[in-house]
Amino acid sequence: MIDHRVRTLKEKIVAITKYGLLLTFGLTLLLESGDRVVAQEEGHIHVVVNMVQLNVAVTDKNGNYITGLTPKDFAIAEDGLTQKLATFGEGNGPARSLIAAAGELKPEPSAADIVEQAGARSPMLNGQNLDALVAGANVFILFDTSNYMYRGFVFAQDAIADFVRSLETADKIALYSYSRDLSRVATLTPDRAQVLRAVRTTVAGDEAALYNTLLLTLRDAAQYQGRKVVVVFSNGPDNSSVVPPEDVAELAQSSGISVYMISTQQARLEPVSTAVFERMTAATGGKAYFAKNWRDEKKAFASIRDDLAHLYSLAYYPAPNPNRGWRSINVKLVGDALRKYHVRTRNGYRPQPARFAAARTDTADAKPEAQ
Repeated sequence: MIDHRVRTLKEKIVAITKYGLLLTFGLTLLLESGDRVVAQEEGHIHVVVNMVQLNVAVTDKNGNYITGLTPKDFAIAEDGLTQKLATFGEGNGPARSLIAAAGELKPEPSAADIVEQAGARSPMLNGQNLDALVAGANVFILFDTSNYMYRGFVFAQDAIADFVRSLETADKIALYSYSRDLSRVATLTPDRAQVLRAVRTTVAGDEAALYNTLLLTLRDAAQYQGRKVVVVFSNGPDNSSVVPPEDVAELAQSSGISVYMISTQQARLEPVSTAVFERMTAATGGKAYFAKNWRDEKKAFASIRDDLAHLYSLAYYPAPNPNRGWRSINVKLVGDALRKYHVRTRNGYRPQPARFAAARTDTADAKPEAQ
């Protein structure tokens, strides 16, 4: 009798183990195939969907910003596949969801339809309000404190301090400095006074490892939701990094982080650095500036602040696409009257690995560990 019960118990354990393995394998296939996973937990629906966020600047031939555009004025294609906008915002105003407004239900729901149905029953998406994903901006300032900075160090500090004061609508600001190593002088915070104090604590010295430290800064920024921008102030070329700039640029593109670079004329002395700065910023939707003096540095910071205030925030859930490698993004304006304007945004990304919603942690208020 006892032996019979033992055999029965063993059979149940084996069956449960097999069932668990099959379930895990099945969910893994779903995630790897790019399908969206919807799980019901205590009346809330959690949806694993990778939203692609774009910061888009629209300017005329003279560089003046074009404002007042609507979602219908934009057409987005990813690898040639037409995409449907999920959210839209302009400048520092809050982004709005376009999915619920569309009110479309299909027999075989797309990713956008799944999110719409989930949103009707739960106001949260992956632990984040949909509007919060693209509202405001988290600005990471990366300050060159290498030995290139000895002559104009105080002027550079003044320019950065003025820039921090001017970012009234940014959600949070972080100040990092670099020479050979990265220093997280002030982690991401809404406290402007804390960042301003941190600016004055920076000191110059050692050689420059821009690409190494920029890669670490991008990794920190990628942990946060919403609009993310990295502003680099550099006084010269990189002479200590082991990370190639191409890898840094790809991480910024895939993470949806716009990179702006302000460099002095010192970088102009090395054409390679100039070309790298221009390519990296263009690929991520940012800009590169080369300042002749401290007045030009302040103008460059003011231009970046102006740019952030006029960007359009566009987001979409990618249509089914078997490509697991690099995906190109093409944003165009619709209509003959708008085609004369110039569109600036990132030109592509590499999909990030999907994870279960239950396994994700909310990093909106997390602080990266110092290294």
